[in-house]
Amino acid sequence: MESAIPVHLQCPRTRQKRVPDDYQPPYPSFVARFQPAVAQVAMAYFGLQFRGSMTAQPREALAGLEQAFSAANAPGHWDRASHVDEAGYTNIISIAYWDRPAVFDAWFAAHGTHWASGANKLDGCGTFTEVLRPRMERFETLFSSSERAEGVAVVSAGMSDVVQEHAYWGGARDRMPASQTEALAPAGAPRVVTEGLYRRVVPHDNVCLIRSGQDWGDTPPEERRMYLEDVEPVLRQGMDFLRDDGLAIGCFANRYMRVLDAQGAELEKSFGMSWWKSLAALERWAESHPTHVAIFGAAMKYLSALGPAAKLKLYHEVSVATTDEQHFEYFNCHDRTGMLRA
Repeated sequence: MESAIPVHLQCPRTRQKRVPDDYQPPYPSFVARFQPAVAQVAMAYFGLQFRGSMTAQPREALAGLEQAFSAANAPGHWDRASHVDEAGYTNIISIAYWDRPAVFDAWFAAHGTHWASGANKLDGCGTFTEVLRPRMERFETLFSSSERAEGVAVVSAGMSDVVQEHAYWGGARDRMPASQTEALAPAGAPRVVTEGLYRRVVPHDNVCLIRSGQDWGDTPPEERRMYLEDVEPVLRQGMDFLRDDGLAIGCFANRYMRVLDAQGAELEKSFGMSWWKSLAALERWAESHPTHVAIFGAAMKYLSALGPAAKLKLYHEVSVATTDEQHFEYFNCHDRTGMLRA
């Protein structure tokens, strides 16, 4: 067993972990490992927003974005997912990852700046770009299985051995290298700069992003039934709460998304993706709010019944970004889109 924090990012702690040094987790989990030369990553969310059926023009825009993901300085990984938001709009989001921000900058200058600037006008559609560029000290990952990477882990060097810092409240913070010496507390207040249909969010310091996913594609029939009937409805209730009423507890926006294949069909994968005022606000919801307590209880009952035979794969990635590591812009989007709610 090893620490979730890689050796080259470990330092003397001035802030204590939630568990003692001899803590033994009750089941195995793993984290993504990056080459020590990787100092920072880029995570870019390119959103298309519309009501009703998608017409030819936005389909062409999505195809163009997909083509750009194969151009020079392309991302190391990208995927696409969709959801219907609280205002009834369908949002299709293409999510791309780079392990070198300079390469992302070159790609974005050539292919990304127009997406939500207003230059890419699509009749009846909104577009948005949400980017985080967290340093390695400011994000963490966790996987229930080391067999399949998702999200930012796809651009990593591989998976760790079994790690210690998991299966307790506060584990996400303890896995984040910056937490050894920093409180990661929010500072300042976000504001929106409006120029007609174009809006840019100037964020506060230490915004938190989580992407937390579920993959039931490998489950046998009875396990799939258990997940879809006993766990997923409880998860959906929690995701709907954060979407509709999360602002009061520090969740600016939540999207419960279904991953799509290359033809736009739904895969047996989903994830919740949410923006939070702070890591502490996310932790409070996870540890004590009735909606997450219910999710946790349903998941533990499911996993306890199946034990090591469970084929469901779970993962998440959590980032806490400084002001200069964030970029948010929206064109022709409704007022409750993403960080516009902040």
